[in-house]
Amino acid sequence: MLYVLQKAQHNEDSDQMEESETDGAVYASELLPKESSGPVALPFRRAKQLMSFYAMAQNPNVTHVTIGELVVLPPLWIRCDGSDPEHTYWLGAVPLKAGNKITGISLYTVTCDGPTAAKSCSANLEELKMEHKMRHHSSVVMTKGFARYELIRAAAVEDTMIESESNISVDITWDPVAKILETPPLTAAAMLNISLESGDPRSPVYQQYRELQFLLALAEGLKTGVTEWPEPLESESAVELVQEFLTGLKKQLDGYCVSGDTNKAEKIKSDTAAVNGSIKSIFSEREDLDFAEQLWCKMRSVSSYQEVVGCLTLIRKSLELGEIQPWIHQGSSSLLSKLIQQSYRGEMEVVFLSGITPVQMLLEIGLDKMKKDYVSFFIDRELATLTYLDYFISTSVDLEEQVHRVQKLHHVLEIMVSCTVLLQFKHENLFPLTQICMKYYKENPLNEKHAFQLPIRPALVEKYYQNDHPELWKVDISSGRGQKEVRTTWQVSTDRPAEHMTSNNTSLYSDSTVNEFAEERMYFITVAKCSQVPFT
Repeated sequence: MLYVLQKAQHNEDSDQMEESETDGAVYASELLPKESSGPVALPFRRAKQLMSFYAMAQNPNVTHVTIGELVVLPPLWIRCDGSDPEHTYWLGAVPLKAGNKITGISLYTVTCDGPTAAKSCSANLEELKMEHKMRHHSSVVMTKGFARYELIRAAAVEDTMIESESNISVDITWDPVAKILETPPLTAAAMLNISLESGDPRSPVYQQYRELQFLLALAEGLKTGVTEWPEPLESESAVELVQEFLTGLKKQLDGYCVSGDTNKAEKIKSDTAAVNGSIKSIFSEREDLDFAEQLWCKMRSVSSYQEVVGCLTLIRKSLELGEIQPWIHQGSSSLLSKLIQQSYRGEMEVVFLSGITPVQMLLEIGLDKMKKDYVSFFIDRELATLTYLDYFISTSVDLEEQVHRVQKLHHVLEIMVSCTVLLQFKHENLFPLTQICMKYYKENPLNEKHAFQLPIRPALVEKYYQNDHPELWKVDISSGRGQKEVRTTWQVSTDRPAEHMTSNNTSLYSDSTVNEFAEERMYFITVAKCSQVPFT
């Protein structure tokens, strides 16, 4: 627990009242800013005054302050406006305790300058260490480094105004530190952070993403009664594609099919998939598609309810007349699969293609196919067992929940494919990452902003950052142990370290201005210092 003190949004009367204060009283409104307002910093002088009150209230040696009983308060952090010469943006105080008694207080000051060009971010590590030793009378200091590099940040999609929030970064920690802004050694500890947004048209699995979106639209249509139909991808209508498909199967059954027609009829790859050889090696169409799955490949281009009914009417008629005898995978629970099995015995039940039934039938065959696609990917690459995948492909929950679980599985697929294509990860890294992602999604709802983390060796991604500027780099200089530990931190970062920071030259903080210096990265330079005041 801690207190964060900031300025409330006052009206003019309360502002005038604050200016007229002479007794230094702390008003409750300063602790309770309006919920709708962003953080508003206090003037530095006011913050220093409040910090003094906080310290005196707990110091048993301050006898002129009448306090009935000394109470150890939670730590206090005050947002400052940087109006002092050092540009202070945080003041902090953390009581030091021995049991239930306070023995002293640790005071923190966080200052920041910038943004400034990367080449101006120079500091001398030995001077920082010497300053720390003098301030804390320490003979021995330890240094620890931290660096964050962005490995992949998705850029804006060409010809659109949509930007992806996808990001892959690595956090690296090491000690000791030899010099400011040094590249982390390969002996450091590294943590990969992956936050991935599905749906990038450049992704090798974009076709699967589009299929999934269609499934989601069908599931939503079952719930609301209104389905958002996609724009047709083919020049031929889905009804024409299905009719050609059935004609090919009839010729096969009659034994009249020539080799060229056989290849066309048995073609199981999506007619709309535009993938090259390298992508096929990552996620290719299975070679064991059954009748229902091949039908889905034709019908996923439907653009109206009437087309769905038309396609399913053709299928039902062909089954009833015995014109086709298609094979299907065992274990399929879709209504169409049941009808096909019944057709083998010539005992098909009557199914009325009206209401939500056609939409549900289409959703079921698409769901079955995508489940098998994903299972095939993860099992073929030995990234998961069928038992481990059971949660994602279970049919014991309703159709809507089944679609949402497949959506989770797709997000895991996107992460695996991105790490394979962009980072050239091998099985030894993909396997543990798969387990981490799947474990998370067995316990949590879909969250594409969640950052999945994987411990790795820096050498695995060194080539992506060795010649790049870090997003954040800092060194901690510390001495003492336990409550006696004191620390000085020097840091550079591309993002401002405090959300309440303002600048006399506000344009420096705009993204557009920073982007103009893309070739010469701009940094904020932050220094955090600590001092301890003993009370006993």
